[in-house]
Amino acid sequence: MELTNEIQRRRTFAIISHPDAGKTTLTEKLLLFGGAIHVAGAVKSNKIKKTATSDWMEIEKQRGISVATSVMGFDYESYKINILDTPGHQDFAEDTYRTLTAVDSVIIVVDIAKGVEAQTRKLMEVCRMRKTPVMIFVNKMDRDGKDPFDLLDELEQELQVQVRPLSWPIEMGVKFKGVYNIYEEKLDLYKPSKQTITESVQIKQVNGPELERHVGSDLAGKLRADLELIEGVYPAFDIPAYLAGNLAPVFFGSALNNFGVKELLDCFVRIAPSPRPVSADERRVVPEKDAFSGFIFKIHANMDPNHRSCIAFLKICSGKFERNVNYKHVRFDKMMKFSQATAFMAQKKETVEEAFAGDIIGLPDTGNFKIGDTLTAGEILHFKGLPSFSPEMFKYIENADPMKSKQLNKGIDQLTDEGVAQLFTNRFNGRKIIGTVGQLQFEVIQYRLLHEYGAQCRWEPIHLYKACWIESDSKEALENFKKRKQQYMASDKEDRDVFLADSSYVLQMAQQDFPEIHFHFSSEF
Repeated sequence: MELTNEIQRRRTFAIISHPDAGKTTLTEKLLLFGGAIHVAGAVKSNKIKKTATSDWMEIEKQRGISVATSVMGFDYESYKINILDTPGHQDFAEDTYRTLTAVDSVIIVVDIAKGVEAQTRKLMEVCRMRKTPVMIFVNKMDRDGKDPFDLLDELEQELQVQVRPLSWPIEMGVKFKGVYNIYEEKLDLYKPSKQTITESVQIKQVNGPELERHVGSDLAGKLRADLELIEGVYPAFDIPAYLAGNLAPVFFGSALNNFGVKELLDCFVRIAPSPRPVSADERRVVPEKDAFSGFIFKIHANMDPNHRSCIAFLKICSGKFERNVNYKHVRFDKMMKFSQATAFMAQKKETVEEAFAGDIIGLPDTGNFKIGDTLTAGEILHFKGLPSFSPEMFKYIENADPMKSKQLNKGIDQLTDEGVAQLFTNRFNGRKIIGTVGQLQFEVIQYRLLHEYGAQCRWEPIHLYKACWIESDSKEALENFKKRKQQYMASDKEDRDVFLADSSYVLQMAQQDFPEIHFHFSSEF
């Protein structure tokens, strides 16, 4: 019974958005409500030398952006909440895609002025693919932006999901008065403040005279008309439709001024799903009924600059994890014991005695783990859905300091294990190629190699269009292809065959000329 109760009170979710929509600020305000932090770090402020709690890497503090997913856990009311704050920048999208495999629901942050942006659209595709329930927070209501009804149309069209407002704004920008909370039938009046103050008035009857007293007759009339339109146009809020990923509730507020955040959180903990069953190749794993199992969805090197250690992030899918108990590492087929498993509050961590399905814990990694590895109480399970995508940018990596080649190799190995980028070795000339989805990753790798491993690298250009994994049912056809395309062949870290096409034409011709070869654009096939 204790196991079921613990799992039912878990809420594990990711906050996703386009860069600068206010994702990290929202994360901080949620942490404030959970009592996990007592003062928010102004992410962009240079006056206060504080940075966001979830942005702790040196390079994040310098740039004012998130470059790695961070995990934070706290208690709120009777719930245990695990938030994953993801990078918004598209150059780190792969980290975010993988994070979405480890969460049960998602909050999307949308800027009222900018609406739906490219990165939000891409991330929503992943949510749709996995049928992940989505809640939308329209941020920056204290600034002027799009008409709320126009924005709702845009959300439906661009994200291909039905929406239902659960709160509604009264004006915006300098005239912003607050929101009417449709879900709780109360009026939340806006007072610009970064602390947790909101004046709430219970108004069940919007047609009564009380509304005028707070917002004036003009705005009261407009609000009534808007609410009538909402009831007529949008479907009634239906929790099963939300849980199936077909309906997205929408809230309005201002994360920076801490407005509308508590309302979002209160509704979220009540309707968001507790940990859900997860598909493995072998069977469906049910959180409450099955023995301990979990998978590694992220590896982070050097979280503690004083100790050159790696941490593997494990999402627990079922049962209960206990410290100092033997668990099976499925890929190695051996038992392992963990005495130093940790729970996170961004970079701060504490040793965990036990953790339950839905929780995310960190395991010290001395090279034992790869992304996608499974740990179980003894059963052989392989969880699905942790692909590496075909990179879009490539460079040769060269050692700039011959005395530090050992450090460089170790750094490249650990950083590519993290999934920051992919490593290919050209079979024709033996040179190492780094593949990423964005230019910024090359800078991050160079910076981290120097500051975390004391190794200097330099980049050399290479003209490539795509790297794709190849396989074939015919051994002969595969050998023939590899011989014919000798100078385009490479190996990935698992020594799988990778074809490096230098143009879309070359790739098309290869697909036409070799029909027996299967070309894959993600590593999961």
